Amino acid sequence: MPDDSSAAGLSLGRAVPAAGGGIETRASWAAAGVTLAILTVSYGAPLLVVVGLRPMQEALGTDRSVLALAGALVWIGTGVGGILMGWVADRIGNRATACFGAAMMAAGLALSAGGRIWELYVGHGLLIGMLGNGAIYAPLVTYVSRWFDRRRGTAIALISSGQYIAGVLWPWLFERAMARYGWQAVMLGYAVVVLAAIPPLALFFLRPPPEPVAVRAGRARGRTRRAPVLGLPSNTVQGLICLAGFFCCVPMAIPFSHLVAFCGDLGIGAARGAAMLSVLLGCAFLSRQFWGAFADRHGGLRSVMAGSSLQALAIGAFLLTRNEAGLFAVSAAFGLGFSGIIPAYVLAIRDLFPSEEASWRVPLVLFTAMGGMAFGSWFAGFLYDSFGYYAPAFGVGVLFNLANLTVVGFLLARQGRGGRIASVGIS
Repeated sequence: MPDDSSAAGLSLGRAVPAAGGGIETRASWAAAGVTLAILTVSYGAPLLVVVGLRPMQEALGTDRSVLALAGALVWIGTGVGGILMGWVADRIGNRATACFGAAMMAAGLALSAGGRIWELYVGHGLLIGMLGNGAIYAPLVTYVSRWFDRRRGTAIALISSGQYIAGVLWPWLFERAMARYGWQAVMLGYAVVVLAAIPPLALFFLRPPPEPVAVRAGRARGRTRRAPVLGLPSNTVQGLICLAGFFCCVPMAIPFSHLVAFCGDLGIGAARGAAMLSVLLGCAFLSRQFWGAFADRHGGLRSVMAGSSLQALAIGAFLLTRNEAGLFAVSAAFGLGFSGIIPAYVLAIRDLFPSEEASWRVPLVLFTAMGGMAFGSWFAGFLYDSFGYYAPAFGVGVLFNLANLTVVGFLLARQGRGGRIASVGIS
């Protein structure tokens, strides 16, 4: 097989950069497509608790916040696992870590189907989250970012859409299957789907990415001193981006984790609630492609600011809407707004920091974002149990969104005043 730029990544060896200094080839988009397929399957697992929240509550005889905590533990586990498994993937490769993650996710679904609360927590937090999606999501996002330089934002937006394709594809299937077979049988069945889909994709199609020229040159020069970012210490900027990620993901989690149950409380059937969740995530998938192109043109921080502003308006609209048609419209608007935020954080990290630091900086910001998702999911359930309705949860979501806009606005102001962006090794 010819070893040229058009065949980059199709052999078993590391892909070579394209002629002319760029690293993007057809193999780059092939890597992104395979990653998208893997994430579409892996993100189906956390949706089982979302769709089955009410029947699981009735079967287990527990509070809604207890079950919401299982979904929250998935986000926490995914974030923690991403940091650990990002380091592991750099050493043993993404094929092995993705296969390991699939096996752990299937084990977590099987354990969660046992019907006891501790099994649900261990299965979701440790196995589905930390060792499952933690070994898949953050390592593969970093992996794909290394295949691209000119259209990195578009590529990251594309693969991150796996979460939303999962949201369109799986909820209505889960709802119908649960109505017929029960939630435990559906968990066991989906464990089989995970094992049948992810390992073959990882083993046969994930190839080592091309090594950026800037990284090779940096190694030849020796390690350079870490430069300031936006006129601030680099780790201070990292911390502020992580804080912003936590703040914006608290409100993001509320519709994602509670929309079906919220509809049920308003007298809207489970099938319509699941359809509403699919509409939300379907709009998120479509608009994410726009946000990816927007981020390539305007940068990661400006994309976060724009998407978070739209999310704030939509989360506030949930406070004012109670009829089915209105909730479909607000759900669609929410999907259009929030979909580009998380990929924009990844792009901001890649814009601001050297490429060789991506394997720990990207998982770290994803970890804090997942922490916000976890807290938002659990806290909304806690507020529901305390007040008996969801209005307080949506109100708190608006406040967290405003805090996010304050932090991101500060960083953009530093950038606007000419704060220096570290560019050593960025590619």
